[in-house]
Amino acid sequence: QVQLVESGGGLVQAGGSLRLSCAASGRTFSSYVMGWFRQAPGKEREFVAAISWGGSSTIYADSVKGRFTISRDNAKNTVYLQMNSLKLEDTAVYYCAADPNFYGNSAREYDYWGQGTQVTVSS
Repeated sequence: QVQLVESGGGLVQAGGSLRLSCAASGRTFSSYVMGWFRQAPGKEREFVAAISWGGSSTIYADSVKGRFTISRDNAKNTVYLQMNSLKLEDTAVYYCAADPNFYGNSAREYDYWGQGTQVTVSS
């Protein structure tokens, strides 16, 4: 199993940047695909980005492509989400997720989830 703890959320003005971190505890962090998802009030949870086990491959939602970057440091058991050029519509609770087998954008396929961190973008 793996336990996930997100950090780095907060309040930022539109056009600004934030970096989210997700620290994983447990063994063999590099054995997990890592993903970021988000959920805005009244909306379903949606895929943001995912990174493969070794970090050589990434996937992004069209809505964040070119603005967000996912990365991982397997030595530190941490995955990051660098968010630039933030928009009002990026406001949501951001969740980190992990799965040992699935590499993709379907939330239902990820087995492990963090508690979430709030990101609020203001005008």
